[in-house]
Amino acid sequence: MPTDQRDLFDLGLQADLTMMQQPLLTRRRLLRLGLVGITTFLAGCTPMANPVATPTTAPNPTVAPTTAPAAAAATAVPTTAPAATIAPTAAPTSVAVAECVDAIPRETAGPFPGNGAQGASLNVLSRSGVVRPDIRTSLGTGNTAAGVPLRLELKLVRAGGDCAPLDGYAIYVWHCDAPGRYSMYSPGVEGEDYLRGVQAAGADGIIVFQTIFPGCYAGRWPHIHFEIYPSLEQATSARNVVHTSQLAFPADISRQVYAETQYGASLRNLGRLSLERDGVFRDGWEQQMATVTGSINDGLVARLTIGVPVG
Repeated sequence: MPTDQRDLFDLGLQADLTMMQQPLLTRRRLLRLGLVGITTFLAGCTPMANPVATPTTAPNPTVAPTTAPAAAAATAVPTTAPAATIAPTAAPTSVAVAECVDAIPRETAGPFPGNGAQGASLNVLSRSGVVRPDIRTSLGTGNTAAGVPLRLELKLVRAGGDCAPLDGYAIYVWHCDAPGRYSMYSPGVEGEDYLRGVQAAGADGIIVFQTIFPGCYAGRWPHIHFEIYPSLEQATSARNVVHTSQLAFPADISRQVYAETQYGASLRNLGRLSLERDGVFRDGWEQQMATVTGSINDGLVARLTIGVPVG
């Protein structure tokens, strides 16, 4: 008989007695494992898949408390559940929701557009540096228009339908200075081109200009002119304009601003006007009225969402 087979049957009386106490199925499994399996079993006195042996470990009453933390661990799962609630609250911030508005009314560019419609010499769009966020300083002279600081935030969206932001569309804005003069045109500022500038909208459709609150000249409600172009590259002359309109300012904030001495006759001029009698806004101004916040000391912010009628 080979040595390993002989050893299976020569492990001593104690081994025989222990083996005899095991079920038939367990003895067969141990015999298949050979000498190593039997020796390990006898050394540790550990039953193998023996359902009868389970009660031998049950009498130890301290076992149950040691398993209690496992149940406690299970209860810890709900403590991590609130993290899952972060996703729903964060989700809306990842989706840009455009404000839906109708197309802003088409208005005249007025007599002082500076967009080339009156000749090449009166086309600020062709001048180097006209694409800029701060329009308070003249490109040629370096002179700066004085007035109450105004941050102008415009948002270009497709009118009607999905009102998607118009990424890449450009806007040209221009307005008068505090005394009510237009650069390039009015006496004393013909050589200036301040308060005129161009920018392109980003993916959110928003464009921001730093300027001053415009003055109020006789016959017109306080306003800012603007033209929309399909792209920055095409914002070079009036031939490429998509839409032209004007932005209006609320009466209350205008009165506060015009109390400043640098605005000259603006307060008196405003007192003689009304939106209902204005040559541009009298047919409706709701879509053109800017929302203005801030203060005269710290600066004002004017916001308007512009619905552009594009395909």
